[in-house]
This record gives sequence, C-alpha cells and structure tokens, in this order.
Amino acid sequence: MALSDADVQKQIKHMMAFIEQEANEKAEEIDAKAEEEFNIEKGRLVQTQRLKIMEYYEKKEKQIEQQKKIQMSNLLNQARLKVLKARDDLISDLLHEAKQRLSRVVKDPARYQALLDGLVLQGLYQLLESKVIIRCRKEDMPLIRNSVQKNIPIYKAATKRDVEVVIDQDGYLAPEIAGGIELYNADGKIKVVNTLESRLDLIAQQMMPEIRVALFGANANRKFLD
Repeated sequence: MALSDADVQKQIKHMMAFIEQEANEKAEEIDAKAEEEFNIEKGRLVQTQRLKIMEYYEKKEKQIEQQKKIQMSNLLNQARLKVLKARDDLISDLLHEAKQRLSRVVKDPARYQALLDGLVLQGLYQLLESKVIIRCRKEDMPLIRNSVQKNIPIYKAATKRDVEVVIDQDGYLAPEIAGGIELYNADGKIKVVNTLESRLDLIAQQMMPEIRVALFGANANRKFLD
C-alpha cells in the first residue's frame, strides 16, 4: 500500500527528529568528554605549576637560610676579632704601663745596682768569651763599673776562664731606654740584649698564658697553654 504524502512527511520528520536527538546526544557526550579532559589537563597544569612554585620557594628559602648562616658566621667572626683585638689592646696597654714603671726601678739606686749586677753576670755566662764589650746608658757608667768589678771574680771562679770586660765609652744606649745593658763579643758579631725592656718582654712572653687567664679567665677551647 503506497504511503500518502502526509505519511512520508511524517516519517521524514520522525527520522530528522531521531537524527537530531542522536546528534545532540553525541554533541553532549563530546562536550562532557571535552570538559572532563579539560578539567584533567587543567588539574595537571595547576599541579605542575604548584610543584614548580613550591620548588622555587623552597629553593629561595634554602638560599635565604644559607645567606643567613653565612651572615651569622661573618658577624660571629667579626665579633671574635673585635674581642681578640680588645684583649690584645688591653695586654699591650698593660705592657706599655709596665715599661713606663721601669723608671721606678732605676730611681732606687740599691735596687737598680743589684739588678745590673745580675744582668752583667748573666750576660757574661751567655757569651763565655775572653773579651766582652758592654754598652749602657751614659748615666749608668758608675754602676756598670761596680758590677763589672764585682762580677769578674765570680765569673772566673764559676767558669775557670779569664775574661776582659770593656765598657764602651764611644757608644751608649739610647737615653729613652729605661736601663740595663747590651753585651757583645770582641768583633761584635754576637750580641746579648739585657735591657730592662727586653727582660720585661721576655717575662711577658713566658707569662702570657697566665696573664690571659688572669685577665680573661680560662679558655675551654685551648688544649695547650703556650
């Protein structure tokens, strides 16, 4: 039985509606799939960028922490150097004051004579030469003559050696020297410095560990006291 035009049109509309519905469903499916893939990709990109940002700031934080440690180390070193310099300055001031006080020894004739006697005899023992030249301050000449006369017999008795002692009258120790003497062998190649300043420096060097402990206390980090 042949279809009427109305039936044909009806079937065509039905088919078109079906195709359109299929197309809409497919389009919705594609949209949903695209939205899902978009969200997945967006999440992946966000996570990737988040990790990059976290790594960046973590790296920055480590750099800042490292810089802070370096700055703290530099500040500590600077502080230690300042403390050490302050301590050295204090010790230098004390030694300077001690050298200034040497003049008090010289002003006591009996005490200074006994000190010169010891310095002369010690110098003779150190040189052990047949001829010794002594240089002193000009104002100490009488005291040095006394010391020489007193010590030559003592030296000979102790060493069983003769010695000629000459007091240099052409060259004297500088007037700013607190006192004491210098001794030379005959050709001047061997020298013993027994000035008051040199003796003070020697004693200060030997006693420096004790001086530091007395001034600043014991250093727990020092294993040796020299």
